[in-house]
Amino acid sequence: MTEILVQVGAEEKVPPVTRVVEDPAWPVLKDAVEQIRPWQSKDGSIDFEAEGAPDPAEAELAVRRVVDAVEELSSLLPHDAAYHAALMRDLRRWADEGFKVPDFLDSLLAFQPAANRQDGLQHLVVFPMYTQNGNPDRNLEAVVLRMVWPDWLAELERTRYDNPLFCGIKFEDFTAGYDTNSAVLFPETIAVREAPERFSWGGIFCDREAARFRRVTAAAVDLLGLDLPEDIAAMVHDQKRCEEAFVLWDMVHDRTHSHGDLPFDPFMIKQRQPFWMYGLEELRCDLTAFKEAVKLAGEGVPQARDVQYAVLFDRMFRFPVTGERVRNYDGLGGQLLFAYLHKHDVVRWTDNKLSIDWERAPQVTNQLCAEIEKLYRDGIDRPKLVHWFAGYELVSTYLAPHPGSKWAKGPDALDLTQPPRKLVDDVLPDEFPLSMFYEALSKKLKNVIASTRGITADTAKRVAA
Repeated sequence: MTEILVQVGAEEKVPPVTRVVEDPAWPVLKDAVEQIRPWQSKDGSIDFEAEGAPDPAEAELAVRRVVDAVEELSSLLPHDAAYHAALMRDLRRWADEGFKVPDFLDSLLAFQPAANRQDGLQHLVVFPMYTQNGNPDRNLEAVVLRMVWPDWLAELERTRYDNPLFCGIKFEDFTAGYDTNSAVLFPETIAVREAPERFSWGGIFCDREAARFRRVTAAAVDLLGLDLPEDIAAMVHDQKRCEEAFVLWDMVHDRTHSHGDLPFDPFMIKQRQPFWMYGLEELRCDLTAFKEAVKLAGEGVPQARDVQYAVLFDRMFRFPVTGERVRNYDGLGGQLLFAYLHKHDVVRWTDNKLSIDWERAPQVTNQLCAEIEKLYRDGIDRPKLVHWFAGYELVSTYLAPHPGSKWAKGPDALDLTQPPRKLVDDVLPDEFPLSMFYEALSKKLKNVIASTRGITADTAKRVAA
């Protein structure tokens, strides 16, 4: 975009501000939001009787600063004019009604980023929300982001992987709720009076996913003595390549939740199931992205080979040793993938060194995907409890259950007079504990994984420098 220079003095000329984060109103907005956040309760309201709470006039002044800053910044973002107008109304109403549980449904409905997926387009987003894998409370948050929608990805979405709600995004700046492990912006997390009939967008921060993938993978490869093919080693050290791999992976993964032979509601909404079923669903979606990447690589799509190794390395190196062991379904999926490849002799851990049969890895990984797909297809004709046991059997074929597990002992160990959702109480918090290999790897990678909290492409670059 050609920038018009503005005359400042006789000789000095400066370009107008085009990045939201460079405008003086952005730090004002960010500071006001950070002032409000500690005053809020878990549900987003402000209890003026609580210790450390402000008086109402102080809270109203802080919200006014947010509104004024949004109004000023909105001129940089004409495509978000309707959203920002609704946002300012929601903020004023929250203050006028005494800072009760916030309701930002009107501004949520006005925010439509998927309707204009233009690569590099900025958005200023302010909502009371929790950040998935980050802050569990519905605090006010502000984030400036850019759309990631290159032409090659738009063409794949249009012709192969229709996903009209998906938004690839990257950070420009954010408030404290995103100085966490959260890498998503989902409408489900926003405080509203009632859920919309359907959501119209979902965003995933591919820059954060790429940056933490690179840091953890590089550390794991070094620890495990893994020899990488030259092109894959280059990918691990290339932020842009990794971002492109993740945005393609995420787009295919996201649509897979509602594609295929599904014996249940695709997102398992309002269903209580054993956590290994959630683990199998997330792994199914990742392995479908892997399978599609194998096809695309054969057709010459340059990002497709990178997707394959991003799936393998993130699933095997980061997922199993990240987070607590309580119902860690993503960790379980990573354990299962490693164990499957190990038992099929694709992955070897010998002489304290990891090796991978790079030629057989695609075939055997697709084989695991086929086993999960068969489980799902057969599940359409099974009662729920029988399907859960079939899922347990698949996982326990490759991962050893906890020795104290009732589920491992089979149906006779459970009170089958209870409804299935009650039997979930008999699932142990860590039904499939880490193997000795992963226990050791977890200790070695603990500090590296902790260092990825709040990471972005820029912070990763500064640390590397």
